[in-house]
Amino acid sequence: MSSQIGPQDVVNALRAVKDPNVGRDIVTMGYVKELEVGDNRVTFALQMPIPAGPARDHLMAQAHAAVEALGVAHVEIHLLAPAPAPAPGRALIPNVKYTIAVASGKGGVGKSTVAANLAVALQRSGAKVGLMDTDVYGPSVPILMGGVDAPFVVEGKIEPPVAYGIKMISMAYFLPKDEAVIWRGPMLHKTIQQFLGDVRWGELDYLVMDMPPGTGDIQLSLCQTIPLTGAVIVSTPQDLALTVASKAIAMFQKLNVPILGIVENMSYHLCRQCGHREEIFGHGGAREAAKKLNYAFLGEIPLDLSIREQSDSGKPVALDDSTIYGKAFEEVATALRDQVTMRSLKAEEDITIE
Repeated sequence: MSSQIGPQDVVNALRAVKDPNVGRDIVTMGYVKELEVGDNRVTFALQMPIPAGPARDHLMAQAHAAVEALGVAHVEIHLLAPAPAPAPGRALIPNVKYTIAVASGKGGVGKSTVAANLAVALQRSGAKVGLMDTDVYGPSVPILMGGVDAPFVVEGKIEPPVAYGIKMISMAYFLPKDEAVIWRGPMLHKTIQQFLGDVRWGELDYLVMDMPPGTGDIQLSLCQTIPLTGAVIVSTPQDLALTVASKAIAMFQKLNVPILGIVENMSYHLCRQCGHREEIFGHGGAREAAKKLNYAFLGEIPLDLSIREQSDSGKPVALDDSTIYGKAFEEVATALRDQVTMRSLKAEEDITIE
């Protein structure tokens, strides 16, 4: 065996071996475990859901041949007991790749506006996107997205309305106008499960979830129901907002949800008449907080009358990336995609090379 052959070479060779039941390679599926590369010897384990029989034996033979083709004299493969079934939460949305919670420690920081425009910016980049309004007390996503169509039931599942190419669900669709939700934890938990498992989301790259402000029952319920890819924290620049935002960060940390980054909303204002920049709430506080906490700073969104006007009329500003605010959301979406990609590659690396 060449001295240049290392664990990554073996992993790359095993990517050619595909499970015929799912059409994906055994590395991506996480079957390869306990890989060790020594002097002209490679040993690893396979943990497969395939029961004993010809199909499993064929996969083992293919894996053996793929590594042997590297010039390895001794290849040893051990079988591990099948991995436990996927977490129930993942079974609720099996075709959703990434789940993103957009959260804040307090209300009034523009979190819902950020969530809606982030979803639009991701969709405009070519991704398949869903937008789930988990704020059952103050649902606003249909207004922000101009969602005039109502959901309907198909074969026992809720078909979500689509706006600007984005599938959406919200409690606003199921409540009479001006009626308030007064629910305790169990009802909130059931609603979250229905929004996930009873909605026909189909194949999505991103499911963006607009969270209610604070650290209450809905946040806890969502984190306990599905494995979240991560959370985006929205804050305004001033110290008070950042202090409260830190509570949301602490909550996600306790629930083992990765923080994907921080967005500074209402970061600055440009006068329409003269172009003068005014930092009404201060500026850069979220960037400094991200640096101090070692989280990514995803970007800053200006405070502009157009954002309010277009949000009220159901036309997200991210639809037009030629404006300063449209471009700002595009940059936030790009930074978020980078964070998700890096974490996904790291997770794959941890699975394949142990």
